[in-house]
Amino acid sequence: MRDVLEEIGQGTLIQHGKHNDRIYLLKLDSRDTELVLNELQQLSKKNNYGKIFCKIPKSVAPLFIARGYILEASIPNFYDGKEDVFFMSKFLDANRLLNLEKKQLTSLSKLLSEPNQSAKAIRKSAKYKIRRLDESDIEQITQIYSMVFESYPFPIHNPDYIRKTMSENVQYYGAEKDGKLAALASSEIDMKGKYAEMTDFATHFKHHGNNLSSVLLHAMEGGMKEQGIKTLFTIARLNSVPMNKTFLRLNYHYSGTLIKNTNIAGKIESMNVYYKHVL
Repeated sequence: MRDVLEEIGQGTLIQHGKHNDRIYLLKLDSRDTELVLNELQQLSKKNNYGKIFCKIPKSVAPLFIARGYILEASIPNFYDGKEDVFFMSKFLDANRLLNLEKKQLTSLSKLLSEPNQSAKAIRKSAKYKIRRLDESDIEQITQIYSMVFESYPFPIHNPDYIRKTMSENVQYYGAEKDGKLAALASSEIDMKGKYAEMTDFATHFKHHGNNLSSVLLHAMEGGMKEQGIKTLFTIARLNSVPMNKTFLRLNYHYSGTLIKNTNIAGKIESMNVYYKHVL
């Protein structure tokens, strides 16, 4: 059961379905704002979704607030290093706001209050080769994703999906040992907006403890900077302390928590937003 991607209006992109029990407004063409607001309302009612989650320019935020949306996170100077992005949500099912992960939120608060632990240098083991992946790696990519994630908001277990994203706007990076993929991650790039989402981190269990997520993130940052990308961000699992530490140590800024937002590892979890300006 996978959520579907749909384009509406003049270039607005949404994802929706019962897998995440939500609508995700991934990309808004501001010319579509009124149309999209009506479409989101109708679609959510028709399918009885529990949440509508939107990534939108700050300038249209008042129109969403007027329709009952609340701000969960924001990133300054996001679009082409100029306009802020707001992550806004509308909760349609009260249960979506109940039974919050209080223990994990307390741990996050402690983590954020710790002194800056930025890594002075990324320790890269000579045993691993870091490189950008291509179509010849797709089988290994899907094998690792299938092993690491019981569920995921996008069909990263599907070779055809990986191939399609590679040909469009996603660059995959991997850590390789003895000719076999040990860990990987991806950068989902918007060249027009000059931002990229650093995502889909996964490490084969045999290679845990080698700091590969940090090494891959550092390598991807270099690649993004070379391509003129100005802002990097991620939506990381609240429940994954190591992943949160990885971004904090590389000087990413915490900017909010998305409550009960994403079906990952078999259940709907809350997610944290982090960002970093590189240009």
